[in-house]
Amino acid sequence: MAASFKQNPPTDLLKGRTVSFLFSEPSTRTRSSFEMAAKRLGADTLSFSASGSSLAKGETLLDTFLNLQAVGVTHFVVRHERSGALEDLAPLLKASVINAGDGAHEHPTQALLDLLTLRERWGSFKGKKIVILGDIRHSRVARSNLFALKKLGTKVVFCGPTPLCPDDFKALGAAIERDIEKALKGADAVNVLRLQLERMEQGFVPSLADYALGYQLTPARAELMKPEAVVLHPGPINRGVELASEVADGPRSVILEQVANGVLARMAVLALCEQGRSLA
Repeated sequence: MAASFKQNPPTDLLKGRTVSFLFSEPSTRTRSSFEMAAKRLGADTLSFSASGSSLAKGETLLDTFLNLQAVGVTHFVVRHERSGALEDLAPLLKASVINAGDGAHEHPTQALLDLLTLRERWGSFKGKKIVILGDIRHSRVARSNLFALKKLGTKVVFCGPTPLCPDDFKALGAAIERDIEKALKGADAVNVLRLQLERMEQGFVPSLADYALGYQLTPARAELMKPEAVVLHPGPINRGVELASEVADGPRSVILEQVANGVLARMAVLALCEQGRSLA
């Protein structure tokens, strides 16, 4: 569906609907692309912040949503700092609830736009090797990508220092490789993750310089992948830490393609939610 929207996007699928955005964590790409997606589908949009709403007075998230639903909100797009915050809440609402990232749990629409970007390059995922590099422990992107890519027959390799890439992830179906050169050798793609310092306690990495020395994707390391391999990054990029600017801006990079595809993927999610409402 997302790919078809590139050629023939519907303009009134959500006419008469209202999409509300609650982001209790900062966001540029996710929030702006969801807003663009809603407007392209003809929806009205309503944004509010947790700090400027009755949530700051002690109102529960459920009561906030019920009140907004009562005034006509039909779709909620939510980013929340607590993992699993929406799982119990969503079934209690008639409105659609879309997870725009919850804690270190999942980021489903980021995985969808990543898949769309790779599908445009590859067609088929079967037999491909994708390395997810960096701060796996704190990354909701890593989890959502792993689950989606495994379903499509892709080999997923997690790579990072032990504190940021614990062996526990083997239980989810990922291969673990500590050596960045070994991980990248023969890879079809690498998805580079930033260090989420806001979620870390001290001691996960000795310093940013040490991390960059051991795990930054440099031009030389990128050349260990297949000649046609691509580089992804969910953003924001910490240039010179997890990713060299020469790679971020180089011919392997599909980072801006990811951003553009984010609008299409999120249009598709909103459209599918609307179809679900019509069938209910």
